[in-house]
Amino acid sequence: KDVQKEREPHVYLSKEEVKEKIQSYNSSVTDKLKMTLNSNGIYTGFIKVQMELCRPITVQSSLNQGRCIHSNNETAFYLPNGYVNTLHISSTNTVREVIEALLKKFLVADNPAKFALYKRCHKEDQVYTCKLSDREHPLYLRLVAGPRTEMLSFVLREHETGEVMWEAFSLPELQNFLRILDKEEDEQLQILKKRYAAYRDKLEEALGGVWKPG
Repeated sequence: KDVQKEREPHVYLSKEEVKEKIQSYNSSVTDKLKMTLNSNGIYTGFIKVQMELCRPITVQSSLNQGRCIHSNNETAFYLPNGYVNTLHISSTNTVREVIEALLKKFLVADNPAKFALYKRCHKEDQVYTCKLSDREHPLYLRLVAGPRTEMLSFVLREHETGEVMWEAFSLPELQNFLRILDKEEDEQLQILKKRYAAYRDKLEEALGGVWKPG
């Protein structure tokens, strides 16, 4: 179930409460990705973000995964769906900063405004996907939920079609998208032609058997 916006109020914790939660969090960690509390009250830690991108991203250098189409020094690139990236962030980092950091890590040239960060959580035996506001702090959400990703995970998606800021796309990006669509259309056309050719051969073979002189 998708929820349009995260509506839960932000509960501010005291420094002592944060310390206790971090100790509890670290005692439950199984992948060594622990949190660290600094003397100024700011804490740092890791979050994992699953990439669920339907449209290609524009990168500044070639990557070794997925399908890509080159244009000058940029590449329109399909990131493998479900790819998970780990980021080291602080409790002061906002959703918008996390999105920017993810794109920077992949050398993505796309405007960060094209993307949104979601949290996926389990409540009452149901899975909810909530779009987070730019002002949310992902590490705080991670701390409160604990380290178990089946209880809370983060997902990067494009904005829904009706929310897309098309003016954020550059002309080369749009041209690359058209090239990819043309290529996919041609690939699907060739698949259909082969399928119908094989079907026709089987029909002709069957007809030949029926009308074969006995």
